[in-house]
Amino acid sequence: MALSDQKIQSLGRDGLQLAATGDFAGAEALFARAAEARPNSGQLLHLLGQVRLKLGRFAAAREPLERAAAFLPRDAAAQINLAGCLGQLGQHDAALATLDRAARLKPGDAAITYNRGRALEALGRSDEAEYAYDEALSIDHRLIPALSARAGLLAARGDWVGALGDLDRALATRPDEHALKLRRGELLLRQGDWSRGLIDYEARLDIAADRYAPALPRWQGEPLSGPLLVYPEQSDIESDGAVRDTLMLARGVDAVVQCGTRAAGLVELPTIRRDAPLQGFVAAAPLRSLPHLLGWTLESLPLPGPLRPKAQPSARIGWFARTAPPAGIVVESDHDKVADCSRVVGDDTATTHIAALLDIPTLLLLPSSADWLWGPRRGPSPWYPSLDVIGEEETDKLAAWLERC
Repeated sequence: MALSDQKIQSLGRDGLQLAATGDFAGAEALFARAAEARPNSGQLLHLLGQVRLKLGRFAAAREPLERAAAFLPRDAAAQINLAGCLGQLGQHDAALATLDRAARLKPGDAAITYNRGRALEALGRSDEAEYAYDEALSIDHRLIPALSARAGLLAARGDWVGALGDLDRALATRPDEHALKLRRGELLLRQGDWSRGLIDYEARLDIAADRYAPALPRWQGEPLSGPLLVYPEQSDIESDGAVRDTLMLARGVDAVVQCGTRAAGLVELPTIRRDAPLQGFVAAAPLRSLPHLLGWTLESLPLPGPLRPKAQPSARIGWFARTAPPAGIVVESDHDKVADCSRVVGDDTATTHIAALLDIPTLLLLPSSADWLWGPRRGPSPWYPSLDVIGEEETDKLAAWLERC
């Protein structure tokens, strides 16, 4: 049954009201009915595409947004929303072309220029992306997304001062933006500046994420009248990351460690399962907050705790790294036999930490995007007496270390 113009207008008004209250699913149903009745209405198609974007239904949003952009060739907003949809779908070339059309319709727009930078960065054209962010900030020097994005590019090329400057400017405008604080904290920590970085790094706990936290008050370092629980934040308690954090960070504190079966079988510490009742505990702290809460520095780390397994070294070299071993070297790659190795080469995984805790001479190969816990320095590690750290690209240092085996 055909809908009258009055009915279509009513559907549109009701859809806008639902969208304004956050009921995007209800708004989508109304806009879809209206757009079906008027398939050549660019405005209705645009509204339908927008609410589907809000719902995260990017594939479904593409068709109405493409048609809206065709019917509304001089509407910059229609081009911008289509470009955003294409970017979400990984169609960055098409998104860039669409943003170029929007820029011609609305020259000098900071948001369009910033989004061009995002598309260029996604295409690997970093220099052009940085220029686009510069241009966007010349239009609006307080554009937070552009400052944050440019900070990422500057940090990637090693310009820490420039990256921190951008994040400081962004935080001057939005001092309570947790995501910006976290990014600044991570940059500072990766440079080894724990005195400033650890405070900002705590902002991660106020950002919604797939992160575990027990139903206990968060410990802030105050004296306690009962037992403290410390725990890895990973949602998967048996994941390699959770085991690795437990091995590395469960030190220097009188607490019970909440951990998985694998970690509990390794550490000589009081432990509790994640599904166990928490009666009696008065507070909890993430393992990654201990450096901040206890005032650790890379120069004054507590000693690591002992492991239940004991080393039984043979002549084998354990190899637990992505980097392939040199030709002619016979290696052990069974993670369960790490304690039998005389030396170990590995990535930043639980197996490598086990080797270091067993006092086996261990070489850790770190990528450029290494965890901030390791700090900027390479060589002998303050975390474990038997551990040396090099960059995974430093093949000459790897060869020299192997020659000493």
